[in-house]
Amino acid sequence: MHQIRVSLRGKATVLMGKNTMVRRVLRNILAENPKYERLLPYVKGNIGFVFTDKDLKEIRDLITEKKVAAPARAGAFAPKDVTVPAGNTGMEPGKTSFFQALGIPTKIARGTIEIVTDVKVVTAGTRVGSSEATLLNMLNISPFTYGMSVVQIFDKGNIFSPDVLDIDENELVERFLSGVKTIAAISLALNYPTIVSVTHSLVNAYKNLLAISLATEYTFEAAEKANTLFLTRCSHC
Repeated sequence: MHQIRVSLRGKATVLMGKNTMVRRVLRNILAENPKYERLLPYVKGNIGFVFTDKDLKEIRDLITEKKVAAPARAGAFAPKDVTVPAGNTGMEPGKTSFFQALGIPTKIARGTIEIVTDVKVVTAGTRVGSSEATLLNMLNISPFTYGMSVVQIFDKGNIFSPDVLDIDENELVERFLSGVKTIAAISLALNYPTIVSVTHSLVNAYKNLLAISLATEYTFEAAEKANTLFLTRCSHC
């Protein structure tokens, strides 16, 4: 927490508090600011608030990059799989039975215990057993980390997942243009004018006028220019 506060100094403010008090404060201001009601479902567990007016992606990265190695504790839920790597443990042969009890293949090499192959001792989402925790501590393996993660982002009354920050700006532009093209195509197919289709409608109407002018003796200034350009291009074919 200290490292995170230091890295955010001048950019954001971290505020932690009891959830009961936080919920009470939010409910007290709902009459004037009903948008804050959206925060209430997320005020549970070990959470806090980070207030900032800077770039959200930069602040998110500063928060999540600060992590501290943590040992495995018996009874705690494992956030990820833990594997004991093969290799020499430096332990005396008298502790071989401890490894055998956990189903870890070993051999004696140069008077010390050596693990023959990599073995997964903890599965993500399950509780860490006392034997597994003891083994990992004996091997000086700290498989987990302590740190902060961003749960939700509240911006101008809207709540969204932090995954949105990973979307590249070019991807946003491409998605927007794809949506515009789709709306324009639907509008043209239904003959229902919209802002994105009116330009296409005008161009198509202009093309129809030029086609009529070229097929008949009726002409106008723009049609004469187009006809001249058409004849000029054909002369070079």
